Amino acid sequence: MSFRVAVAGATGMVGREMLRVLEQRAFPVSELVPLASARSAGTEVTFQGKTHVVKEIAAEHFEGVDVALFSAGSGPSKEWSPVAAAKGAVVIDNSSAFRSDPECPLVVPEVNLEAAKTRPKGIIANPNCSTIQMVVAVAPIHRVNPVKRIVVSTYQAISGAGAAAVDALEEQMKGGEGAALKGQLAGNLLMHWSVDAAGAYQEEELKMVNETRKILGDASIRVSPTAVRVPVVNGHSESVTLELTEPMDAATARKILSEAAGIEVVDDFPNGVYPTPLKAAGTDPVYVGRIREDVGNPGGLQMWVVSDNLRKGAALNAVQIAEGLFL
Repeated sequence: MSFRVAVAGATGMVGREMLRVLEQRAFPVSELVPLASARSAGTEVTFQGKTHVVKEIAAEHFEGVDVALFSAGSGPSKEWSPVAAAKGAVVIDNSSAFRSDPECPLVVPEVNLEAAKTRPKGIIANPNCSTIQMVVAVAPIHRVNPVKRIVVSTYQAISGAGAAAVDALEEQMKGGEGAALKGQLAGNLLMHWSVDAAGAYQEEELKMVNETRKILGDASIRVSPTAVRVPVVNGHSESVTLELTEPMDAATARKILSEAAGIEVVDDFPNGVYPTPLKAAGTDPVYVGRIREDVGNPGGLQMWVVSDNLRKGAALNAVQIAEGLFL
């Protein structure tokens, strides 16, 4: 079997990564329908050795589409995802538009693929990039020994903010202003996401709270997040501390994680071996290292989690959902 696949937002960083992932994983595409905003319509993209002209998003372009991968931003997703679903496409949306909607499953294939099979609106939401890699690492332990609390600090690459932000960082690294970043990131750290209404947390942080609970199906899990932007082009890193129902030692956790889908354990810290964003960039796994017992909370665990935010944090996760449903 092969499928007609639309990619909305095909000219963006994640959209182009979706095309690469579809091709690299040999997803059976009978016809590619690349779509974007009016501003980007007419741009050419290459897929399977062929050049495709990107069309402006319109209802008629979803006719006969089996899978519609959206990475066009929250506004366009809210407008066009229901249209694509009404035309019969299974929509997998990478924006935040439907993540909190109880009628739209929020899916990480290694964790809760079954949820994707019940989709009243025909729309499946891709979680936030930082949430995805964290729950891939946390879920195998949670299944064995339920997690009561997660304390997480993220060290997020600038590619998560888009191509213009990447260009701005590169400009700053050369001594330029890089005004698109709205702050100096080169040689510095920033926390420039939208602030929630109460003002104490960034929306990026609260996403990790709410999405983790929804994906793991446990509203009692307490999540204490801090999100930081670092001067790294690609690859998010996270320091994750777990409080568990029962004590667990590092050796047990390491064995569980080494046998879990989607994870590669890279953990020989005394010899300088641990995951880094540079080595994660362009690859598929969620890398976990520095698996250790929590010196401040005996019986708990700490670990270091790294993954390519454009791949597993976005494009790859979406394609894996499609694979799980259609292949």
